[in-house]
Amino acid sequence: MKINLVGEYLNGIKVIQSERFEDPRGFFTELYRADEFERLGIPSNFVQENHSGSVKNVLRGLHFQWEPGMGKLMRVLRGEAFLVAVDIRKGSPTFGQWHGEIVNTENRKQVWAPPSFARGFCVLSDFAEIQYLCSGMYNNKAESGILWNDPAIGIDWPLTGEPILSDKDKVAQTLEEWSNREESNNFKY
Repeated sequence: MKINLVGEYLNGIKVIQSERFEDPRGFFTELYRADEFERLGIPSNFVQENHSGSVKNVLRGLHFQWEPGMGKLMRVLRGEAFLVAVDIRKGSPTFGQWHGEIVNTENRKQVWAPPSFARGFCVLSDFAEIQYLCSGMYNNKAESGILWNDPAIGIDWPLTGEPILSDKDKVAQTLEEWSNREESNNFKY
C-alpha cells in the first residue's frame, strides 16, 4: 500500500493521500507508515494525538508552538473542513503566505505543516471531526496564535456565515506583532 504526495507548498507543507481499497464489505486504507512518511519527508515520530469536533462555521486558529516545536498532520475523520497553514519563519521567501486545502472523508487528504507554520481550520459541513498527529507535546507556556483575519496574510476562508471563534482566537496577535516578539526567532528560515 502506498501513501501519495498530492502537493507540496511553501517549502514545508505537504498534502498526502493514502490508497484506499474497497469491496462489498467496505474499505481499507493505511493512514500511517513510518517508511512511507520518511520517503515523503514527513516525520514519523508523533508524540501526541488530538481529536476535535466542531459545528459549521467554527474557525480554530491560527495556532502554533515554539518549545518544543509542534508540527501537525491533520485530517478530517467526519465531515468537511478547510485546513490552513501559514509560513511564520523569519527570513523565509514565503513568510506570511498561506495554503488552504479542502479536506473531507471522500478525498481522504492529510495536510502536514511543520513546526514553523501556524495552523487552523474552519468547518464547512454541519459538523466535522478533525484529528491531529503532533510532533511535539503541548506546552501552554510556549504556544500562541495569529489573528485568523490578519489582512497582512489575507486568508480567503470559505465561510458561509460569521465565524464562531474562541475568546482566545478573537484577540490573537497579528503576524507583524508575532514577528517582533523574541520567541519568533525560533522559527527562522
